[in-house]
Amino acid sequence: GHEQLLKMMEERMMDVEQKLRLVKRLLQDKVNQLKEQLSKNTKADAMVKDLYVENAQLLKALEATEQRQKTAERKNYLLEEKIANLNRIVKNLASPSFSP
Repeated sequence: GHEQLLKMMEERMMDVEQKLRLVKRLLQDKVNQLKEQLSKNTKADAMVKDLYVENAQLLKALEATEQRQKTAERKNYLLEEKIANLNRIVKNLASPSFSP
């Protein structure tokens, strides 16, 4: 009975050791997987930061372009007014409205 009990305990011990090795292997796989995910997340984070900076630069460029467009539109409007005034002057000079 004593030897059989010892043998049973030894078999249980071997079974527990085998299960522990399996768990250790599974945990190591999970650690490797998480390390890989962390690496991917770090790269993605860097890309997001780069895109954020690039977006800010593009917004500044867009604002500058819009400002230049507004300035060009104002200048265009003033030039059109001057052309209209010059056309009126030329029309008045060409018409025989003055009497001798």
